[in-house]
Amino acid sequence: MAGILSYFLPKDRVFYSLFEEASDNLEKIAKKLLQVVQEPDFNKRSVLITEMSTLEHENDEVTHRIFIELGRNFITPFDREDIHALASALDDIADYIFSAGKKINFYNIDPISDQGIQKTAEAIYKATLAVKEAVMELRNLKNPQKIIECVIKINSIENEADSLFDMSIEKLFNSDVDAKELIKRRELYQVMETATDKCEDAGTVIESIVVKYT
Repeated sequence: MAGILSYFLPKDRVFYSLFEEASDNLEKIAKKLLQVVQEPDFNKRSVLITEMSTLEHENDEVTHRIFIELGRNFITPFDREDIHALASALDDIADYIFSAGKKINFYNIDPISDQGIQKTAEAIYKATLAVKEAVMELRNLKNPQKIIECVIKINSIENEADSLFDMSIEKLFNSDVDAKELIKRRELYQVMETATDKCEDAGTVIESIVVKYT
């Protein structure tokens, strides 16, 4: 159905619809991650992680469709390199969020008792909401201030995630966990923090578009 609808859209407008679909998926997968870190039961987490996998694959498909449209259309709503960069950034966000969820069960980490994991998952969700809001505003660049406010929010959340990462690492190295657990948790913290970095990357691309076209 999405393919049929896209056929009837003006070709330069197809990109907006695809970006909006991708950003909507980001909100959904980030919300699933929040549910994962709040779920104490391993098997129930597995179900949620499988749902995250489905969303991540759907986002891969959207990214692929954007690249196909980019290859077949001469008319684009903004610079081709910006379309490519934004599509890649949104795809990276989904990849890292899914990776975080997957590592929790793969490494058999209990996320409930770890405030760093809990708070960073919340930061990721807030960042994806801000990314989605900014993407939704791209159709109408007459209100660039709203987009810039979203970008500022994304940057602020990324700074918050950096602080959470530092706090989590410090707490981890001051704990009495064994070496294996330390390595597993440190890797999870890094992946989660990188997810917010990727949100900031998307914000940077969006800001570049605003600067060029307003």
